Amino acid sequence: MSQTTETQAGGALESPAAGKNQSPLASLDWRQYIIYIAFAVVFVVFAVLLRDDGFLSSNNLLNIARQTATITVIAVVMTYVISCAEIDLSVGSVAGLSSVCTAMAVSNYGLVVGVLAGLAVGVAVGTINGGLVSIFNVPSFLVTLGMLGVAAGVAQWITGSAPQPIRNDTFNLIFGSGNFGPIPGLIVWSAIAVVLGAVVMKKTQFGRQVLATGGNRTAAEYSGVNTKRIKFAVLMLSSVGAAVAGMLYAGRLQSGRFQWGEGDELSAIAAVILGGTSLFGGFGTVVGTLFGALLIGLINNGLILAGLDSSQQQVMRGAIIILAVTLARKK
Repeated sequence: MSQTTETQAGGALESPAAGKNQSPLASLDWRQYIIYIAFAVVFVVFAVLLRDDGFLSSNNLLNIARQTATITVIAVVMTYVISCAEIDLSVGSVAGLSSVCTAMAVSNYGLVVGVLAGLAVGVAVGTINGGLVSIFNVPSFLVTLGMLGVAAGVAQWITGSAPQPIRNDTFNLIFGSGNFGPIPGLIVWSAIAVVLGAVVMKKTQFGRQVLATGGNRTAAEYSGVNTKRIKFAVLMLSSVGAAVAGMLYAGRLQSGRFQWGEGDELSAIAAVILGGTSLFGGFGTVVGTLFGALLIGLINNGLILAGLDSSQQQVMRGAIIILAVTLARKK
């Protein structure tokens, strides 16, 4: 008997043995690892080209981690929003509003009230965003785009565009300026966000329901998932995470300003998409998001050390991100 199986059209199919002999590398989808490949390639290129400019010094590498910490915190919670097939454009402005509210409250009422004030900003904005999206079915793009302007305007209004200094040493040490043992506090906050985000996404029912809602909302509802509650929850989580990032800005820079967090929504979304999370929902990876944020920080740092001016940095940064996203795109 022939070892090939005839099709009805007369063609021949490969024998089962042919599939078994296929190389494992041939079946490997390298696109899902593109963020790690891109990170390694960019790191090696900068390490070679900028070896005399201190790129590989421990201080510079720590600076990269510190400078990307706040973006990482925002990007981790943004991973949940995008995995749920939603978007949150207000996170940067929420961070700025949280920073000024925290600074004003710390100066007048002390540490505890200041922290609660910052978190209250996130809860209030998250309630509005989540309610409008989940209850009234307003597209999250429109809701959060409007909230971006509202939060930024309120932050500028209540401060008269003036910075709000924070002279509470305890707050500054906990939220960004100090170290936890030998490790900079910002890196600890970033690590906590990544570990919690990854565990909840992969190991809990909530994480599975977020992915189910983003993948197919109708199927998720037939499976018993309260998709309205999930959408409300991820937008609340996003705003609270942005508020924490605002407090980290305030602690690291020892002041609250409405400008803190400006443009962070774009950096966070870029980090999430670079990390491999589907822009259309249904799949998310927090570890990939971490490497996406680090890649952006790596590019920013390397271009500065290379002596490029701001316009050239913007062009190179955009080109690298476009290339990485294009290579990561599924067929």
